[in-house]
Amino acid sequence: MVTLDCPDPRVLAEFYHQVTGWEIAHSEVDYAMVSQEGQVPIGFQRADEFAPPRWPGAEVPQQFHLDFVVEDLDATEKKLLAAGAGKPEFQPGGDKWRVLTDPAGHPFCVCLRS
Repeated sequence: MVTLDCPDPRVLAEFYHQVTGWEIAHSEVDYAMVSQEGQVPIGFQRADEFAPPRWPGAEVPQQFHLDFVVEDLDATEKKLLAAGAGKPEFQPGGDKWRVLTDPAGHPFCVCLRS
């Protein structure tokens, strides 16, 4: 299991439910989780002192990032931006991947299936 610190676990569970299509398996004020059989669950725990990472800077390091494989970068990006993702200006992946941020500011990548 992977667990991300965040200010609002329910918001991130809903966002990652939209990103992955996985079920919201648990949702409360201090902790939420999305899961799907055969996959590593993603949990979200409230951290009152949470400071979002700064991509690509290191003032507040990203500490980790998730990668999601997709069939269509443009369509996925559009869907995720509508769901609340952000898109940093710095994009090192060219036409192979995109860096986005979740509503709490964690960077993640959507990568073209190759």
